[in-house]
Amino acid sequence: MAGSHSGCPKCGASMEEGFVPDFAHSSILIGSWHAGKPKKSFLRRTDVSFKDGIPIGALRCSKCGFLELYADQRFAAK
Repeated sequence: MAGSHSGCPKCGASMEEGFVPDFAHSSILIGSWHAGKPKKSFLRRTDVSFKDGIPIGALRCSKCGFLELYADQRFAAK
């Protein structure tokens, strides 16, 4: 899991921690995972509460570029 930074499952090279930004209007957010299926909203396209989401972090292989995504509170902005 995140933090252990074990080798890439594809090629064995080192993994680097990062995140995939979510560009919304004039803000840059950390993407988040939400349980269940998305619900439509007239004004916002999707009805979702940001406080209910779990931040998504990513590990990227330094050699082949393979990505692993994790949903964990430790990826929240600090």
